[in-house]
Amino acid sequence: MENKKIRAVYTTETIRVYQAYAGDIAREAVRLGTFGPKFKMDRMTWIKPSFLWMMYRSGWGTKENQEHTLAIELRREGFDHMVKNAVLSSYQEGVYDSYEEWRSRIQNSDIRCQWDPERDISGNALNHRSIQIGLRREALRRYVHEWIVKLTDITEYVDDLRRRKEMGQDITDLLPDEKIYPPEESTKDRENRSAFW
Repeated sequence: MENKKIRAVYTTETIRVYQAYAGDIAREAVRLGTFGPKFKMDRMTWIKPSFLWMMYRSGWGTKENQEHTLAIELRREGFDHMVKNAVLSSYQEGVYDSYEEWRSRIQNSDIRCQWDPERDISGNALNHRSIQIGLRREALRRYVHEWIVKLTDITEYVDDLRRRKEMGQDITDLLPDEKIYPPEESTKDRENRSAFW
């Protein structure tokens, strides 16, 4: 599973994920420092550490209700908790003992994940995969109220990159510097990781 590696901007304390929303939700979140009443807590929300996958998903901020891109710095312990407790969105033989076990876990889990082909600047699929994590119920509550450290609206940055790209400029050096996460880890840490990561 070498093609399944998390790539992200991170520090010793935080890791960055991205989400895209309509302006009213994004502006409220920036004002409050986390998501507020306009954000729906009763549905699953998906976070993505990959900037280019977020751009592919939102059409570089041009899709309806995805015009504002948010860069969200999370506590690493929160992100690690998500990954270690996530259930794959679709059944994969060899990861779970049976389809029935996976089905039971997916119904009861607050955290899901899926690995999608990473994208290049033009939106073409690459030969490695990028993770996105879905949160609901208690996991979503902890995300909003415990794990978010800082939230920034980077829409102007995204718009500038999109315009440069449309003019044929090479924007590679202007992209976030994402590295494989986590960095060096102990054998014990590796043993404690989810079977699918």
